[in-house]
Amino acid sequence: MQVENSLLLEVEAYVTNYISEQVPKEYAYHDIHHTLSVVQDAKEIGEQFDLSDSEMEILLLAAWFHDTGYDKGAMNHEERGAKYAREYLSSQGYDKDSLDRIESCILATKMPHQPKTLLDRIICDADLGHIGQKVYWERCSKVRQEMALTKNRIMTDQEWVDFELDFMDNHEFHTPVANQFFDQRKQKHIRQLHKQKVRLNPHAAYTVDSISNISKSLKKKKKKKKKPEIKENNLGRGVETMYRTTYRTHVNLSSIADNKANIMLSINAIVISITLSVLTPRFADDSRLIFPTMILLGVCLLAVIFATLSTRPKITEGKFTVEDIKAKRSNLLFFGNFYNMKMEDFHWGMMEMIKDPDFLYSSMTRDLYWLGVVLAKKYRYLRICYGIFMYGLIVAVLTFAVAFMLPMTE
Repeated sequence: MQVENSLLLEVEAYVTNYISEQVPKEYAYHDIHHTLSVVQDAKEIGEQFDLSDSEMEILLLAAWFHDTGYDKGAMNHEERGAKYAREYLSSQGYDKDSLDRIESCILATKMPHQPKTLLDRIICDADLGHIGQKVYWERCSKVRQEMALTKNRIMTDQEWVDFELDFMDNHEFHTPVANQFFDQRKQKHIRQLHKQKVRLNPHAAYTVDSISNISKSLKKKKKKKKKPEIKENNLGRGVETMYRTTYRTHVNLSSIADNKANIMLSINAIVISITLSVLTPRFADDSRLIFPTMILLGVCLLAVIFATLSTRPKITEGKFTVEDIKAKRSNLLFFGNFYNMKMEDFHWGMMEMIKDPDFLYSSMTRDLYWLGVVLAKKYRYLRICYGIFMYGLIVAVLTFAVAFMLPMTE
């Protein structure tokens, strides 16, 4: 199920800007990367259920707004987030029943979680999805940093491990989908925390179960053979989500631009065809029509030209050399850059990019830049096209009005 609409895109831009500017930097964990992660996890979990488009939209809107209340601190931030969501979405004409469900979802994230509906359970699981993901240790350190900055609660390593173990041992996911997605890695993190506890305090007392879990984890580690690994980029899931969201936004904006251009092409083509078939045959009988008709045809022709320019594809060379790839000057993510390359060179270049995260992310960044350049060009031509059509049509109508005020000539 895919839920993509203008409201979600507007909310995404609004909340991203709001959290980045209004939420104090001391809240190192509850930053925009956390919100992006919760939205993505809510979407992935929600797609496994038979949700309607409206239910998925409610879920994602709640996920976007659920931590906006941190602008005034952690205390009662859920209530503030629900209030901000209601105020913003009410201004967009959102219905009361849906607003109530969004508020319910946001309030359900209040700790300890007490979800009542399916959407409540999904957003609660998404809110803590990081504990069963690779980003757990990175986000875990952010929580510790946030507690030190906002609550002046500075813990030793031993205290922190005990704190995390207590939280993890008492936590349960609320949906079977979240259990399937996250529980296996969550248990792995618990075993790693127990290992850290042993290392920090080797004389501490442990239960038979905890010692058994630690032993199993150590045995599994010994059995694993070292394999050559692709270099990992520790930028985190938030960066990946940022790239994914930006690509999707670029594609949506490009599609909107093409649709607008098609509308202008269709409208002006119809006006031209009607003008040529209805007005031009009357020139011999009424010469007053000649000048305003020429203006109208000129306006429509110019609008068609700029609408066509906005959708006209640009053909590039379609080839990068091996030297370009080695120097990391290439962008193999766009077909216009590789369609003239040999298959072997393209395959080799892609493998080099996959193995090198710096190369991969720089290629994606360059790709986004050029997509933005193309979009700017599209919208510039469209702006000119719509301007010509709007003001030209006004001039043409006024000219017709003036012409008909003049005495008729034969």
